[in-house]
Amino acid sequence: MQHRPLTGIRILEIGGYIALPLGTSILCSLGAEVVKVERPGAGEDFRRHQNDKSPYFRQYNTGKRSLSVDLKSPEGVALVKALIPHFDVVLENLRPGKLAALGLGADACRELRPDIVYGSVTGFGSTGPLANRAAYDTIGHAFGGLYSMWGDAGQPRLAGGLSADLVTGLSTATGVLAALVGRLKTGEPQHLETSIMEAVSVLTTDAITQSFELGHDPTRTSRHPQAQNFCVPTSDGEYLAIHLSSSQKFWRSLCSALGRLDLAEDPRFAEYRPREAHYFELVPIIEKEFATKPKAHWEAVLAEADVPFAPVLSLTGYLEHDQVKHLQMIDRQPDGLALVRPPWTFDGERPDRRGRAPKVGADTRAIAGEVLPPEQVDEFLAKGILYADES
Repeated sequence: MQHRPLTGIRILEIGGYIALPLGTSILCSLGAEVVKVERPGAGEDFRRHQNDKSPYFRQYNTGKRSLSVDLKSPEGVALVKALIPHFDVVLENLRPGKLAALGLGADACRELRPDIVYGSVTGFGSTGPLANRAAYDTIGHAFGGLYSMWGDAGQPRLAGGLSADLVTGLSTATGVLAALVGRLKTGEPQHLETSIMEAVSVLTTDAITQSFELGHDPTRTSRHPQAQNFCVPTSDGEYLAIHLSSSQKFWRSLCSALGRLDLAEDPRFAEYRPREAHYFELVPIIEKEFATKPKAHWEAVLAEADVPFAPVLSLTGYLEHDQVKHLQMIDRQPDGLALVRPPWTFDGERPDRRGRAPKVGADTRAIAGEVLPPEQVDEFLAKGILYADES
């Protein structure tokens, strides 16, 4: 049987989009029961008016349950307060202070459950001059230095993907895991906070070190001489990436694979430091050699020589790669949507993404019924305080 270490842990999620829902999605895949609090009707904005059909919503919310309740009503807030003692963790990513103003902040939740783990995910933290500023992934990229680091000097530009939001989701998940361990050891409540701004620092750690060593801000190519890495086209138009780092063994292995042992004796390239200084002279030499033969040839030669390399894959190529399939990193939905599984295995097994993304309010009646009698649930549904889609 698949090992799911968070089985029995209940998490109440109040928020949306990516940074928080990715974190709770990971925890859900690890066995936690995640109940998503959503407004009546359309539900979370990231459903994009497609209910449970939005591929983005499905990626970050499959396996969760949906409680649709109006938090602008006193009755709705009272219902959520009544549920708090039934949950181990409350997580939110609203503007700082918004939930506290409703009576659902960390202190209020601690009164309702003394050992609660309460977590807040914000753009810039809950205090400070930028605390109340709105933030999405792009803001995290820009403020955190990623656009500068990933662009050419004087030419920052937008990047593909959602690295800032995604690393914040991972930061959230790991923070919750640490908080649960802290509660287990002490029996005390835990108040976890993270933000896009703080999480992005994980991605800039190396660049911060570079800026100290170089004496100036690094850009897209600053690390290449240090990493001794190359992205080279082959004769059939495919690309390979190579990363040698400071290993003299891998440098000589590359020279051998290329049939260019003369490069290993060239004083500009023979040792790491001079090779770093003359890196941009070396690049066109390496590119010229790889352009002479197809990718399949070089993959065989580089593997035989034990050179660290990889094909430059598209996302489709990644999903179809044999190693990805072997590690069972993807769950395919019936319509083909690829759901990413957690990046860990336990006792050799990777938790799957079981279940499906819920419709808005799919679990409202059952969850509200934990603390309200059936007739009051019906009353709240009729008044619009609760919303249920039980189709």
